[in-house]
Amino acid sequence: MRTAYTADQIRAAELTLMATLPEGALMQRAATGLAVVCAGLLGRVYGSRVLVLVGSGDNGGDALHAGAWLARRGARVEALLAGSKTHEEGLAAFLRAGGRVAEDMGEADLIVDGLVGIGATGALREPYASLANRANAAQALVVAVDVPSGVDASTGRVAGTAVRAHLTVTMGAVKTGLLVDPGASYVGALELVDIGLGPHLPDPDVAAMTAEDVDDLLPRPGAESDKYRRGVVGVAAGSDRYTGAAVLAVGGALRAGAGMVRYVGTAPPVHQVRASWPEAVITQLETPSLESVGRVQAWVVGPGLGTDDWAHELVARVLATDVPVLVDADALTIVAREKGLLRRTAPVLITPHAGELSRLLGVPADRVAGARLEHARRAVAELGVTVLLKGSTTVVAEQDRPVRVNPTGTPWLATGGTGDVLSGVGGTLLAGGLGACDAGACAAFLHGLAGRMAADGAPLTAADVAAAIPLAMRSLRGESRSGGRRS
Repeated sequence: MRTAYTADQIRAAELTLMATLPEGALMQRAATGLAVVCAGLLGRVYGSRVLVLVGSGDNGGDALHAGAWLARRGARVEALLAGSKTHEEGLAAFLRAGGRVAEDMGEADLIVDGLVGIGATGALREPYASLANRANAAQALVVAVDVPSGVDASTGRVAGTAVRAHLTVTMGAVKTGLLVDPGASYVGALELVDIGLGPHLPDPDVAAMTAEDVDDLLPRPGAESDKYRRGVVGVAAGSDRYTGAAVLAVGGALRAGAGMVRYVGTAPPVHQVRASWPEAVITQLETPSLESVGRVQAWVVGPGLGTDDWAHELVARVLATDVPVLVDADALTIVAREKGLLRRTAPVLITPHAGELSRLLGVPADRVAGARLEHARRAVAELGVTVLLKGSTTVVAEQDRPVRVNPTGTPWLATGGTGDVLSGVGGTLLAGGLGACDAGACAAFLHGLAGRMAADGAPLTAADVAAAIPLAMRSLRGESRSGGRRS
């Protein structure tokens, strides 16, 4: 897994490491790594124009030392000193190397953002905010030092203006805010410079799964497998109005490798599921009862179900079973009105978007979207469930574990019905024996990867995503064996 840490965790590790090193050695390691990445981005260093935006902290020192390295190799480097103070040693080295102090932002091939570091929180103050806006409007490539200025390194929050980097060079370890939106959208490409922090880091704050991680976790049939050993997932979804949700949830479950899908619903969605998925075992319900359904090893409940009394009773009956349950969509609206339904001994995985989680927690949706980690963790603590919070960065949170941040996906997934497919995939993984956190994280990874493959830069439908799930699963094994990119 790719692990990430809060600013406090990073600072503690740096202090421990610095106690074992000569003074200034850690900054030199960071600055050299930054300079080498910048040189690679420029291609030709000699004669290139570099502007370094320098704040008051150590990030400004890193940027000045990197600027000195580039100046010694023939770049024309200028530094705009924006802070109330400047790192003295870094500025002296910069001037000795031939760097110049600028009065204003001029034209450059590369801008190095060293305005603020990982300790900064809240909105950028002046003149930093204006400089960030001007850097964003420039034609130059922008490299952020450690974290784009304006992005909270520990949470990914962006309180106002922030630098939009083409590339962020982060030192020692990845910071949590670089992986979580909205902050992640400002990072650009992410390059990690090893400065020796590894042995001094604590347990991570968050973790992003790799293709190899997911491949290792996915249930796979063996010679002795039958449909029950592979997992039987029940799907309670769809209504007279939303028949397609049932079709998509069942499709997601089947495409993810369920041994059997037992679908329950009323007549209109039953007809649609039967026509689309003859593999499903279907029970048409006249009353919200599960007595005649048969053996189920996990349930998916909620997509397109409606929120009337009939749906409420069916949700209650599903949650009264003793198997894992994935709760999505309309079922989330129902449990928001009666949270006691979630009090059960078997695992519960809820899959809300920001609006649905806002109803569960009683906070505005924009606050949830702006602080995804905080609210996912709060929901775990208050509701006693595992939370898969969907969005531009999908996160999976469970008690006493690092939050899983999903690295796959595409903006094209923001279309109706894709969440129903995700629910089906997650239900299959629960039925196959994965715990709620692993099932949620693997489902999100596969769903995002299938979305990328299905879209290929063009619009897609939810049915396209479901159809691409097997291809995504096959690609995991090839990527993990070849040592390919672990995004």
